[in-house]
Amino acid sequence: MKKRILYPILFCLFLTFLSCHSSLLHAQKDSDYQIDTATNMIWTGAGFGYQFPFGKLSHTFKNNFNLGTGFTFKTASNWTWSINFNYLFGSKLRYKEDEYGDFMRTLFGSAFDSQGQVFDIAGMKTLIYFEGRYWNLGAGFGKLIPVSKKWRNSGIWLNASFGFFQHKIFIDIPDPSSNVIPAFDKDYKKGYDRRSSGFYMSQFIGYLFMQKVRVASFYAGIEIYEMWTKPDRNYIFTVGPTENMKNEFSALLGFKIGWIVPLYEKKKTIKYYTY
Repeated sequence: MKKRILYPILFCLFLTFLSCHSSLLHAQKDSDYQIDTATNMIWTGAGFGYQFPFGKLSHTFKNNFNLGTGFTFKTASNWTWSINFNYLFGSKLRYKEDEYGDFMRTLFGSAFDSQGQVFDIAGMKTLIYFEGRYWNLGAGFGKLIPVSKKWRNSGIWLNASFGFFQHKIFIDIPDPSSNVIPAFDKDYKKGYDRRSSGFYMSQFIGYLFMQKVRVASFYAGIEIYEMWTKPDRNYIFTVGPTENMKNEFSALLGFKIGWIVPLYEKKKTIKYYTY
């Protein structure tokens, strides 16, 4: 399992290195001819991340992947304003092998026996797959700090976002039409998924490279989320009513890389020549 997670991460980092190396070589070749002045622009794109949980989430879930998209407006003074959506997935339940039965009974009560096994309506042992799945929708602002006078649209990118965050235990029953498990049948799942939601904010620091060929642009860096969430269903079967529960703190820390796709730019490029 660790190798399955590690190999995609290493592959993505390798691709990022190749992209950075190619872009920097191309930039060095062009730098004697043009200055990429700071401009107003709008872009979309796609981001990928890998995150480690802390706080409340870490009691139930392991590490997760993060896929996101959104729209960003950058001013000529290098302020950025954005809206974003992220889907987080691939987080397995966190437990010790010798405590598996107790862990499952804590989360799902009598739906599991003391050995952590579950049975279908015919009394046959069966399997259920569980995964942490989250999503967030937010808005953000940031500042791009150029490190080169010739590349005014590239540099260190500081960005902060805030908005709505939701997480839950995704319960997947293989072939539910023939594999009927009474405790998890249809809407009964909702009594066990511990869906919670609330306010989040995030901070990102990294490097954004805006290539003159804009579709070759990218960013990479470190991102942290802070969330304050509480159950948003009225009742959890293993806990009881949720109306008096308070917000609990969780955090996610990880790396993020992204590809930028420009949609609009008011371009102004100054050419100069060396002798």
